[in-house]
Amino acid sequence: MTFRVRAPASTANLGPGFDCAAVALDLWNELEVSEGGDVTDPEHLGVRAFSLLAAHGEWSFAFTDRIPRERGLGSSASVIALGLVAACAVTGRTPDAEELLALGVELEGHHDNLAATLAGGVCLTWNGRVERVADNPPAVPVALVPPGTVSTAAARAALPEHVLHEDAAFTTARAALLGVALATGSAELFAEALDDRLHEPHRAANAPLLAEVRGDLPPGALGATISGSGPTVIVWARDDALDACVSALAERFPDVDVLPLPASPKGAHAL
Repeated sequence: MTFRVRAPASTANLGPGFDCAAVALDLWNELEVSEGGDVTDPEHLGVRAFSLLAAHGEWSFAFTDRIPRERGLGSSASVIALGLVAACAVTGRTPDAEELLALGVELEGHHDNLAATLAGGVCLTWNGRVERVADNPPAVPVALVPPGTVSTAAARAALPEHVLHEDAAFTTARAALLGVALATGSAELFAEALDDRLHEPHRAANAPLLAEVRGDLPPGALGATISGSGPTVIVWARDDALDACVSALAERFPDVDVLPLPASPKGAHAL
């Protein structure tokens, strides 16, 4: 017996939505689980996730990785989601995003990417809760993926222990505005919400493209954000100007992968 599952990439934080806002993206990792055969390394992240719900010893695992690792696109969250959803498939369980999030966060370390990967669409998460607020954000994500990598641990180490009151107030206002923009689908409010003073200034060295793009936005772009911990930067393009935005970015950054990655309304699932 064989089961196949897939799980999407994701972009987290969305500027001021630090550790709570994320969008599932149309870029997929896959897993095929088969009875018998050679058992994959039990320390593999996806196998460890699978083992939280099912015994892995009688199964073999074949992973297909399409999401770049350590680039801020939720690759580890996708692998964890693959293991969890595959375990649900082999045991006949119906996947529940919040239940799987509670299990998987012990491996992932934070909730935002994993919530969107499991539930799909645009998600907000807090205290283990998942609120799926929309199928799509008010703009199309275009990922600028440079060749370097950044570890999440290194990016978090760059964050200060304390922030200025004015920076906290600035970001709180933008985060509230972000929630309204995502829930209503307002492109205008979304563009106003994409600035942050809580984490992005301290991670700027890990995502040098951010300042360059923000200093001269391409045609049709509403704004730009660091994707997760970086180094990937997301340029948020109006749907009716996507092609022009992608062309301008590709011409401007020839050494960077420019990937239009529409939001995926669907999260991790069995095929």
